[in-house]
Amino acid sequence: MSKVILITGGSSGIGKSIGEYLKQHGFTVYGTSRSPKKYTNHPFKIVGLDVKNVNSITNAVAEVIAAEGKLDVLINNAGVGITGPIEEIPEAEIQNNFDTNFFGPINVIKAVLPQMRKQNSGLILNITSIAGFMGLPYRGIYSASKGALELLTEAFRIEIKDFNINMANIAPGDFATNIAAGRFHAPLDINSPYQKYGSVLNDIDAHVNKSNDPIAVAKTVLKVINTKKPKTHYKVGAFMQKFSIVLKFLLPDKVYEKMLINHYKF
Repeated sequence: MSKVILITGGSSGIGKSIGEYLKQHGFTVYGTSRSPKKYTNHPFKIVGLDVKNVNSITNAVAEVIAAEGKLDVLINNAGVGITGPIEEIPEAEIQNNFDTNFFGPINVIKAVLPQMRKQNSGLILNITSIAGFMGLPYRGIYSASKGALELLTEAFRIEIKDFNINMANIAPGDFATNIAAGRFHAPLDINSPYQKYGSVLNDIDAHVNKSNDPIAVAKTVLKVINTKKPKTHYKVGAFMQKFSIVLKFLLPDKVYEKMLINHYKF
């Protein structure tokens, strides 16, 4: 029997790329969306799920298990971007980002663990971000929410290892997706003391538009699924994006901070 995969946020972007690639390799794939009726011609089945609604999560997981009798792999992919000076981002938007990028994945994990314990097997992959390894200016909230998920996985892995359930993070760099369109941008204000934000925002969008195909992330997902004992952290992206994490741990804090300042031309 093929493995059954559930991908949150599988309607577009990285999630869709992962789902298509895994289906091509013989897996039974389910994606999720808050509006599943919009995706009747999708390459794989889409079920209704809102990561900010616990009842929605419970119902979606139950639907997949009822249809397939098992659930082998959860890919926590649903997420939202956010940019802006931390001082000027509304509290509601900060809360929304953590609800989607951090608390949502926790609740989806909680929903699938009973079935995986029953099977005495399972794999949970959390799609985080290279930005989660460092506090990036004007992306601080995004870095914080993805960084929190990175650390959560380290603890969760130890807690669930006795149930033969594995968990790992896959941290992409910049890839050509529609994330910029759905990202919350703090408004550019000519009266703001943070005038450097505008140039950083333009730089962020330019990097996304020029980035690589998300199929690289899908290939890494397949590699991890086929790995008997996955590592905790996987990074996918341009060489310098991945190397920046190495430098983070090698360089003194002030030297690394100066490197970021020079990169953003502050």
